Amino acid sequence: MADVVIRKRRPHLGSHAFLLVLTVAFLAPVAWAILSSLKPAAEIIRDPLGFDPSAFTLDNFRGMLQDVPIASGFLNTGVVLLVKGAITLFFAPLAAYAFAKYDFRGKNLIFGAVLLTLMLPTIVLIIPLLLEMKELGWVNTYQALILPGSVDAFAIFWMRQVIAAVPDELLDAARVDGCGEFGIFWRVIVPVIRPGLAGLAVLTIMNIYNDFVWPVVVASSSRMATLQVVLSTLAQNISGNKVGADYATVTGELLAAATVALIPLLILFIVLQKHFINGILAGSVKG
Repeated sequence: MADVVIRKRRPHLGSHAFLLVLTVAFLAPVAWAILSSLKPAAEIIRDPLGFDPSAFTLDNFRGMLQDVPIASGFLNTGVVLLVKGAITLFFAPLAAYAFAKYDFRGKNLIFGAVLLTLMLPTIVLIIPLLLEMKELGWVNTYQALILPGSVDAFAIFWMRQVIAAVPDELLDAARVDGCGEFGIFWRVIVPVIRPGLAGLAVLTIMNIYNDFVWPVVVASSSRMATLQVVLSTLAQNISGNKVGADYATVTGELLAAATVALIPLLILFIVLQKHFINGILAGSVKG
């Protein structure tokens, strides 16, 4: 009997050890960046892997706040995140609802065209979108940062998979009770798909927060730079020495800025971890 228990535990312990190794591999760079941001700038270069708690300082953060426009980067990212995220979370489920629960001519063709856009590399779309923004006079504006890609194919596909699993009987019962089509979506569909919607919200927030390629192209002005563009500019300054400081100082400021930028995502994932996992499971339902 004891041998059977040991045999059952061994695979369990092996999987835990494997997951522990993966956790350390993923978190080690994050922990190093956070701890290094609290070290004196010269110490980061002299002893990158050394940690002396008695020498920890906030000088890197003070210098970062003086030299780096991180406040405006957070502001621009926050505006884009709120508006673009709201557009995605409202219109993507509406489009997905139409594809999942309505029959109309050309539905499969249109949905196929939507999925086809997933195969297009982002770089292919940048030049046409940039020319369009220029013709509209939207370069270096919030409109250019928010509207392109606000309702993307992945979000529609994700929500279609979730909504397809909702029983049609619930919709028929709502129609019998006299509920309108939008009322059915808002009062019946949305409460049922809440886990999938939460998962999409987490992914949408992360994608918008970490987006770099499009903002750096369409928002060349430092006034409209998002957080990732600000961090990239600071990283380039390490070799260019454009902030009037030495290599060690700029490196410390970069680590401090990266730490500040990392905190919101860590809090988001910790708070919404359960909803994110449930949303991933809901999004994997076969439609």
